[in-house]
Amino acid sequence: MLIHLLPLLAAAVLSGTAIFLHFNRTLPTRSATRLSEAAALAALAVASASLATLITQGAGDSALIGVLGVGLSARIDVVSITMLLLVTFIGWVVVRYARTYLDGEARQMDFTVWLLATLAAVVLLVQSANIIQFVGAWIATSLALHKLLLFYPSRIAAQRAAYKKFVTARASDLALIAATLLLIAAYGTTQISEMLNAAALGQGGGLATGAAALLALAALLKSAQFPTHGWLTEVMEAPTPVSALLHAGVVNGGGFLLIRFADVMLLSPLVLAVLVALGGFTALFGGVVMLTQPTVKASLAWSTVSQMGFMILQCGLALFPLALLHIVAHSLYKAHSFLSAGGAVERIAAIRRPGPIAVPDLAAVTRAFGLAIAIYGVVYICSGALIGFGTKSPQAVALGAILIFGVAYLLAQGLADAAPRNLTRRTALMSVVATIAYLALQRGSEWLTAGTLPPAPVAGPLEWALILLSLFSFGAVALAQSTLPLWSHHPAAQGLRIHLSNGLYINAVEDRLLRGWSRKTIPTTGESS
Repeated sequence: MLIHLLPLLAAAVLSGTAIFLHFNRTLPTRSATRLSEAAALAALAVASASLATLITQGAGDSALIGVLGVGLSARIDVVSITMLLLVTFIGWVVVRYARTYLDGEARQMDFTVWLLATLAAVVLLVQSANIIQFVGAWIATSLALHKLLLFYPSRIAAQRAAYKKFVTARASDLALIAATLLLIAAYGTTQISEMLNAAALGQGGGLATGAAALLALAALLKSAQFPTHGWLTEVMEAPTPVSALLHAGVVNGGGFLLIRFADVMLLSPLVLAVLVALGGFTALFGGVVMLTQPTVKASLAWSTVSQMGFMILQCGLALFPLALLHIVAHSLYKAHSFLSAGGAVERIAAIRRPGPIAVPDLAAVTRAFGLAIAIYGVVYICSGALIGFGTKSPQAVALGAILIFGVAYLLAQGLADAAPRNLTRRTALMSVVATIAYLALQRGSEWLTAGTLPPAPVAGPLEWALILLSLFSFGAVALAQSTLPLWSHHPAAQGLRIHLSNGLYINAVEDRLLRGWSRKTIPTTGESS
């Protein structure tokens, strides 16, 4: 339908404005930045109109503007519209923030041009109806982002991080291109919806299974999974708006890739198992290292590594609706965190603590975990009986239990012997509210994406083994975190903290392999991130 072409207008507005500013350098900077904000706001309006189209006209693909399956086309469904709204909203916020943040910078015009170009590429990516457009937008996003990462090209640290990102991204591009060739050969089309419909019927054979493995590799590299996570923790030399755009948007590309091709991924349980293993380990590794970082931005960067790992874990468990929900929640949170990072220290210093911190002992922690699991079980059973949540897959139940481990940490503070009673009551109430909110959001995401994203398959022996491994691993780390004050002063713990604060030196190893420490200058022309 012609109306399904509407999302392409958002990319046209952003890219058209970028091209106009590029060729009109004499335009006053203030006028250019106002025009860029207007373009970002217009893209958000187009995204909102596309949502209205989805509601009134239903899901569907636009006609192809091109020949032989190569060209531009838009897909309107729950996944694409959710991502389109998310990208354009965060993009508008970042563009607006950058107007003030970079006011007076000599190269502010260049920054504005490449910021709009990056947003245009991401917008084109999330609405792609054909895989050729998907690959082109995937690569274009990296090309534009590279210019932003090297906004201060004379900084050696920025050069090193951008080069590391360049190598990782090129490997991801090659994996995606190879997967694309296999998918076209397997299904005889470039239309993504036709590929997914055939994959849902179990078609594709060995070619589709190989494509699933390559798609997983592309996603792991794009979303900074261990051990190729180093670049994401080092790209802090770019302006704060770039950090916000990268951590809240572009790095989610790997998760979006897996969600978009969910039916293809389900053809290979072994590939999904690898995603669970690597994603789960990255989530735990990034979360632990985050606690040892001395600066706000470094801590946020390691938090992103951990969150991306958890998103990949969700995809590996075939919980694609929850992975989409995670992308939305994390993007909004991380954009706010980076854009407000400048005042974080002052805000924390202004907090008045009512008294000494209550340190829970092992007995309190044990009670907290037991109570958290009991709350989860009771709320889950009651919701099923009263609201009709129904029987959930063991993967979804296990994921909820993992999130409840975080609730147990809060409960442990309230159950400490020195904790005041009002704190105990407040943490207990928060635990119940958090559990109800999780189940409601889980059910809502599954309901909204029904018919677009596949449900989790029946768990077999491999899936059960991964579920139990995930529960044990996350439970052990949550227990260690809850009892941290009890063992953190031990000499062995102090030594471990030093190693963890350096990320177990994985970055140093990668730098040595890429000869990053000896690299003095890096060409910026013709390279990408």
